[in-house]
Amino acid sequence: MSLINEISKRRTFGIISHPDAGKTTLTEKLLLFGGAIQEAGAVKSNKIKKGATSDFMEIERQRGISVATSVLAFNYRDKKINILDTPGHKDFAEDTFRTLTAVDSVIVVIDVAKGVEEQTEKLVEVCRMRNIPMIVFINKLDREGKDAFDLLDEVEQRLGLTVTPLSFPIGMGFDFKGIYNIWEKNINLFTGESKTSIEDTIAFDNVNNPELEELIGDKAAETLREELELVYEVYPEFEAEAYQKGAIQPVFFGSALNNFGVRELLDCFIDIAPSPRPKNAEEREVKPNEPAFTGFVFKIHANMDPKHRDRLAFIKIVSGTFERNKPYLHVRNNKKLKFSSPNAFFAEKKEIVDVSYAGDIVGLHDTGNFKIGDTLTEGEVLSFRGIPSFSPEHFRYINNADPMKAKQLNKGIDQLMDEGVAQLFTLELNGRKVIGTVGALQYEVIQYRLEHEYGAKCTYENFPVHKACWVEPEDPKNEEFSEFKRVKQKFLAKDKQGQLVFLADSAFSIEMMKQKYPTVKLHFVSEYK
Repeated sequence: MSLINEISKRRTFGIISHPDAGKTTLTEKLLLFGGAIQEAGAVKSNKIKKGATSDFMEIERQRGISVATSVLAFNYRDKKINILDTPGHKDFAEDTFRTLTAVDSVIVVIDVAKGVEEQTEKLVEVCRMRNIPMIVFINKLDREGKDAFDLLDEVEQRLGLTVTPLSFPIGMGFDFKGIYNIWEKNINLFTGESKTSIEDTIAFDNVNNPELEELIGDKAAETLREELELVYEVYPEFEAEAYQKGAIQPVFFGSALNNFGVRELLDCFIDIAPSPRPKNAEEREVKPNEPAFTGFVFKIHANMDPKHRDRLAFIKIVSGTFERNKPYLHVRNNKKLKFSSPNAFFAEKKEIVDVSYAGDIVGLHDTGNFKIGDTLTEGEVLSFRGIPSFSPEHFRYINNADPMKAKQLNKGIDQLMDEGVAQLFTLELNGRKVIGTVGALQYEVIQYRLEHEYGAKCTYENFPVHKACWVEPEDPKNEEFSEFKRVKQKFLAKDKQGQLVFLADSAFSIEMMKQKYPTVKLHFVSEYK
C-alpha cells in the first residue's frame, strides 16, 4: 500500500484543557466510539471502579488527575487516530508543551460553567504560535452554565480565536434537550441515560419542519430557530482550508460524561483535521511524504512496566516509514541503532509493530541513549527544533534518606530527569544536587516514583532561588567572565547537559548582574543555540 495513502489516513492530535474541564473523560468517549473499549470508566465516579484507560500511574488514580502524557491509538471509519492525552495540571505544563510539538491538530476542552481558564489560555497561546489547527469542545452541557453566545464571545476574546459553531445546544443544564448538528444538519436528542453506550440521531435538514415542535416542544423549537439564524448571520462560514491554517476554529457543544455530542465531534474531526504536517528542522523543512524516515523524541517514560525497569522513548515519525530491525542514525551520538521491538500504544497496553508511518507515535525501548529532542534518521544529519526546557519556579536540595541506597537514588534521579519530569542542577561549589520544577506537585511525584520504582527514599530541603538562568558568555576566556564566575561561584551550577546555570536569588540580582557583566548573557530557556 502506498506511503501517501497511509499518511493521508493518519490523524494525530492532542487534547488540551484546564484541569477538570473533562479532558480525560472526552478521551475515554472517543475511544468508546472508535470501538477501542467496550465501556468507559468515569474518572470521578466512585461507583465505577475501572479508572480511566489513559491514567495508569498509581498517583494519577489516587488524585484523579493525569500526570503523564499517554498515547492512545484506534481505527475509526478507515482512519488511524492517534490521541496524545496531556496532563491538565499546571505543574506538568512543560510536559504538555513538549507534547504539542508532536501533534498535527488539537481539541481544546472548555467547561460550560467556568468558561476559559488560565491554563487553557497558556496552552492555546502555544498552539497559536505554531499555527496548530484547533477545534473547541464546550463540555458539561448537562449542567447549568454560561449562555452559548457569551461563551463563544469569551473564547474569541480571551483566546484570540475566530470561532464558528458547527453544533449548537438546545437549552442547557436542567432544560438541556439535545444538540443541533450544523455540520451534518441533524438533531441529537438528549435522554441523559446512556453514559457508557452510544446514542442515535434524527436527521433534520430543515429546522422549520413542524415535527421539530413534537420532538422538543414549542418554546425550545422557537428558541433554536432564532439562535441558529443568529449563528448564520454573525459567525463566518466554516472553511476547511482556513481551519487547517489555524485561521478559524470550529466549536462543538456536548457532554463527554453523558457521551453526548462526542460522535458529532469525532465525525467532523476526521473529515476536516489535517493528516501529518511538515516540520522544520534546523537544516530544512521535512515533509511527511518523503520516503526516508525521520523522527524525534518528544517524551521519555521510565518504568511503564514496574516488573521490568524499562524506559520507553516516544518518537513522533515526521516522514517516511519506520521499520523494525532496520538501523537508524541517532544524530546527536552519531551512531546507528536498531530496534527489535518498537511499540504501538493503547494506554498501557503495547503491541510490537513491524512498520509505522509518518504521523504515528512509536515507543522504543531505551537503555539510556535518548534525551528529549533527539532526532533519528536514515542517515541524514537533521535536528528538529522547538523542544525547550523552561526555567523552573521551585527549587529544593535533594538528600538521600537511606545511605545504603545511594546507587538506586542516583540512578532514579538520572532516569526521571531524562524523562523531563524536572531539572537537575549540580552546584559547582560542593556538588550538591538541586531539583528544579515548574510546580510543587512534581516533588511528590518524584518522591513517590523514587520509592516505588527504584526502592530509594529522599528528603527535600528548601533552596531559596528565584530563577535559573542559562549562562552564555560572549568570550569564555575574557576577564569579565572569570570575575563573574569567581564572585558568583556560590550560585553557579551545571545542568544535566553540562551547561552553566546561574541560580539567581532574586529578580534584583539578575538586573545587577546584567549591569555589572554586560558580556555575559542570561537565558530563561535552555534552547538558545
